[in-house]
Amino acid sequence: MRLSPLFLLAGTLLLAACTSFPSPGERHQQASMFAHQQNWQALQLQGGAFRLQAFAPQTRGDELTIYLEGDGFAWISARQPSSDPTPLDPIALRLALAQPRGNAAYLGRPCQYLDASRPPCQRRYWTDARFAEEVVHSLDQAVDQLKDRAGARRLVLIGYSGGGALTLLLAARRHDVKRIVTIAGNLDHAAWTHHHRISALNGSLNTAVLRARLANVEQFHLVGDEDRIIPPQLTEAFLASYPPGHRAQRKVVRGYDHRCCWAQDWPALWEHIEAWQPGSHDF
Repeated sequence: MRLSPLFLLAGTLLLAACTSFPSPGERHQQASMFAHQQNWQALQLQGGAFRLQAFAPQTRGDELTIYLEGDGFAWISARQPSSDPTPLDPIALRLALAQPRGNAAYLGRPCQYLDASRPPCQRRYWTDARFAEEVVHSLDQAVDQLKDRAGARRLVLIGYSGGGALTLLLAARRHDVKRIVTIAGNLDHAAWTHHHRISALNGSLNTAVLRARLANVEQFHLVGDEDRIIPPQLTEAFLASYPPGHRAQRKVVRGYDHRCCWAQDWPALWEHIEAWQPGSHDF
């Protein structure tokens, strides 16, 4: 299968980043180019204290799928946080652009794409406070704006990596979420930091305390069997603690890791999710 120029460029830029990181402006330009290729409009939304970068087409419909970006370029190394969390490779944006049908929009995280050196941005918002209350509140308000813009009544929230936790945190406080999909999602950051023996995210909310509230929301959690960042056992442990009768499903995809090959194969994975029947365990 031939890959589109969009995917080839993303791979080229990521390889280049191994020796020199693209500037925040170059990373923003890359995302804008991806969106522009499919006639999506760049939007800046004020959500609480933060301005957030979004991309969306000028289409309307009853249902809107919103893709939430991962943690982005949060760390340069294990000990050195980045000065700007704008993604080197905006996987959630590429997922959104690859959605085969339906109305979609993309929402970046606080301090991504915009000037991360200015208040209210602080490094804590892409390190230990990446899932803080003010972050979730900001995204919640931006989701309202995207929903109103699309004329939608129902939402599907899709989150990549750290964006997976945020889909759950958002769904727990909203009443219009039809479905949650997480891709290589960090669902329980306390279990994740314990697994990797790294510092706890003490400034963040944790979805683990919200399982009872989320149990009735339809959920699909996709994880790669070769993912060393979010290994499948973390997803399995999170779902095992749901109360009986929950509506969450997990799929371990063979040959996938944290990055590969979600965006490239997203149309087929999307169709698989859409074809799932409630009550079936074949997912």
